Amino acid sequence: MAMPEGLRGSRLLVIGGSSGIGEATAAQAALAGAQVTIASRSDTRLSAALARLPGGVASARLDVTDAAAVGEFFAGAPAWDHVILSGSATRSGSVGELALADARAAMDSKFWGAYHVARSARVQDGGSITFVSGVYSVRPVPSAVLQGAINAAIDALARGLALELAPRVRVNVVSPSTTATSLWDRLGDDGRALKLAQVAARLPLARVAQPEDIASAILFVAGNPFATGSVVLIDGGDSLV
Repeated sequence: MAMPEGLRGSRLLVIGGSSGIGEATAAQAALAGAQVTIASRSDTRLSAALARLPGGVASARLDVTDAAAVGEFFAGAPAWDHVILSGSATRSGSVGELALADARAAMDSKFWGAYHVARSARVQDGGSITFVSGVYSVRPVPSAVLQGAINAAIDALARGLALELAPRVRVNVVSPSTTATSLWDRLGDDGRALKLAQVAARLPLARVAQPEDIASAILFVAGNPFATGSVVLIDGGDSLV
């Protein structure tokens, strides 16, 4: 998928840009000529990502669960052309087994984080906000019921915001399936390989997504001036099986 020419010279913020899908998005945007800033809660992860990313990418420390900090961050910077929120920290489990504290923390990280960003982000006229949700919003699984509910809430939030902010700012969502990011490193080498192989065997395309697959879709909707209120499934057919 070719990168939209409209990204060249734009100021683009990738929250969650220190790893995975966010880092891939930042890399592609920088190569397309955007002025990219990545944001994350971890200075260590930001420094490591900057060493991997193209030169000229900037960084900022930001915790989206802190509404006041999000407000101060956006108030202290010029308006952005594109704001992308790709990162979150959630634990999965069945409703009966997942600790309530972990469930609330997941909502704080992914849903309320998105809400805080949407509430405070300063975006130029003609610019965009893009969220990342996930295929569980349309294909729920019993071991991750909360993740499906959060993803569905983000999809609905974006559609409503697309109306609230129209015609000045566009709002979209990209909804991926399982993606081969460092998230799965916690399983160990063998566990990661087994997990990704199991997912690939079930999908119509017989492979899992790479971060770059999802990043290209994010930048497509961000840079497409006629895309708003869209929830774009980039799931390898996961929602069909």
